[in-house]
Amino acid sequence: MVLSDRASGAKAAVDTVTTFLARIQALADDPEALDFTFGNPHEMALPGLPTAMRAQLEPRTVDWFAYKTSERSAQEVVAAGLGQELGLPFEPDDIAMTQGAFGAISLAFALLADAGDEVVIPVPGWFCYEPMLIAANLVAVRAPLEPVTFDLDVDAIARAITSRTRIVIVNSPANPTGRVYSKSDWDALAAVLEEASRIHGRRIWILSDEPYRRIRFDGVEFASPAGSYPWTLIDYSYGKVLLAPGQRLGYLAISPQVPSPERAELRAALMPLGLAIGWGFPDAVMQYSVPALETLSLDMAELTRKRDRLYGALSDAGIEVTRPEGTFYLWGRAPGGDAQAFCDALVERGVYVMPGSLFDQPHHFRISLTATGTMIDRALPHILSVAAELGL
Repeated sequence: MVLSDRASGAKAAVDTVTTFLARIQALADDPEALDFTFGNPHEMALPGLPTAMRAQLEPRTVDWFAYKTSERSAQEVVAAGLGQELGLPFEPDDIAMTQGAFGAISLAFALLADAGDEVVIPVPGWFCYEPMLIAANLVAVRAPLEPVTFDLDVDAIARAITSRTRIVIVNSPANPTGRVYSKSDWDALAAVLEEASRIHGRRIWILSDEPYRRIRFDGVEFASPAGSYPWTLIDYSYGKVLLAPGQRLGYLAISPQVPSPERAELRAALMPLGLAIGWGFPDAVMQYSVPALETLSLDMAELTRKRDRLYGALSDAGIEVTRPEGTFYLWGRAPGGDAQAFCDALVERGVYVMPGSLFDQPHHFRISLTATGTMIDRALPHILSVAAELGL
C-alpha cells in the first residue's frame, strides 16, 4: 500500500464530500442547472474585490512579489477591526495571515496539538474538520448539538472530554445549521473547560471557527468565546463575506486574554509554524488588499430576502426548517425522512441541494442561499412538488 495510514484515513473521511464535489463540478457547463450546494457565487464578483486587487498589481518596490509571511499592514488592519468587533485589545502580533480559514485551522492544530491528541468537534458540523484532524495525526471526537434546535450542548462537550483532549472546536454562526450562540453559552462552556483542564492537569483550548461572523440576520448579536475563555484562538476567512472562496485570505488570531507568557510563546511560533505547515501565508496581492477588503461585504439585505423567500415557502409547505440566524445556508429535515432520496428526486428535475449525509445527518439537507433570486424562483416549484410526492 502506497498511502500512509493517516492519508488513507483522511481520504476515507472526506470521500463522501469529494465524490459529491466531483458530481457538482460536472454541472459547470450546464447553464440550466440550479445549483444550491456549495457556497459558491452565482453572480459576478463584488466590484470592490477586483478593484482592491487591481490597485495592488503594479509593483511599487523590487520586493513587491517577494516571499511574504504576515504583512504588517494586514496585521494592523485585522487587529483593529477584530478589536472593534469583539471589544478585545488585539494587537498586530496576535494575528497570523493565512490561506483562508483552512490555513488558519491547520496552523492552530500545529501550534497546540501533538500526535494522538483528541479534538472535540460539533455534529452536525463542517465536514472538513475530521479529515484535517486525521491528516494531522489527531483524533476527532464528536459532540452532538442539541438534536432539535441545534443549540450548543455543553453537557455533550463535557462528556466528550478525556485526558487526551487538547482542543474543542466551536463554530458560530454555525455551518450547516445557521445557529448563532450566545455569550451565556460560551460562559457555560468556559466553566466546563476550566474544570476539565484542572482535573486532567492539561490546558484545553478553544478554536473558534468564525468565517461567517459578519453574515448574520435580523440584528442577531455575535459573541466570541474569546470574550469568555482566555485560552482561545480564532480563525477567519474573507472568502465568505466576499463570496470569493477561491481567493484564499484569512487569519488566525490569539485572544489577547491569553496570559502573557503563553501569548508570547504563541506569537513567536506563528511565523515558523506558518512556514512549517507548507508556507501557509496568503499571496502578496491578497495581503496588500486587506485594508480595502476589511469593510467590503456581500449584500446582506438581498441575502435576507433570499433567506425569507426560501424559508417562508418551505416552512409554509410543512417542511421542517431551521431559521438561520447567520451563514448563507438553510438547514432542513428531508420530506419523507431520507435526504438522499429527496436530493436524488430533485436532481431528476435539475435542482441540486446538499444531502445531510455529508454532515453525518442522513435525514437532513442543506440549501445554499448564494443562488440568485431567479434560481430560487425556478427551483421552488420543484422542491415543493418533490416534497409533496415524498410525504411531509
